[in-house]
Amino acid sequence: MFRILIMLTGLTLINFIYGCVYPSRAQKNALKRAKERTYDVIVVPGVPLENGKWSRTMKGRIYWSKYLFDIGVARNVMFSGSAVYTPYREAEVMALYAEAIGIPKENIYTETRAEHSTENIYYSYYKAKELGFETVALASDPFQSKMLRDFAKNKISQDIGIIPMVMDTLNTIEPTMIDPVINFESLLVKDFVPITKRESIWKRLRGTRGKNIDYSVADAAK
Repeated sequence: MFRILIMLTGLTLINFIYGCVYPSRAQKNALKRAKERTYDVIVVPGVPLENGKWSRTMKGRIYWSKYLFDIGVARNVMFSGSAVYTPYREAEVMALYAEAIGIPKENIYTETRAEHSTENIYYSYYKAKELGFETVALASDPFQSKMLRDFAKNKISQDIGIIPMVMDTLNTIEPTMIDPVINFESLLVKDFVPITKRESIWKRLRGTRGKNIDYSVADAAK
């Protein structure tokens, strides 16, 4: 009972924080606009494994992508993320979970270069373009969606859609969510070194602001 109480308290706190940074009405309006069209692909930023399994944040992002796929807002899903804090590429881990909960494998793509949120949307956008996808949207939790909105619109393209999670919707489908058990050993990155050992805190801060991006990728995709 105590663990359940803690979990519910945590969920309430998360919903409160998300509501502050991206009000519920704004989330629902963004989803309403998204339902008026279909995106060729949605980009879902990566999250590291937590004690060998998905965290609540990863689970939420993956289930949000499945919801958008199921209702026809997204034709395909691209997970983005390198091996940053754990010896597993976040995009590949999330792809396995996505397939396990019902997104068809042929509709799942990965981008494994990104190590920061800004890089998630940047490298994924241009990989999507190289694959021939014309319409692209970012689909993530409200906090990250808010954080990346200006960067995506001003540094990449005004046409990028932003579809933050609607927490009420996720809460509604939560009883149907499953927790698949997956063996990730085939994804293990040899000679892995976490970003905290490879980069100074200042370089990592630059990365969160998009200052470490290889902007020549945009030229190559044209």
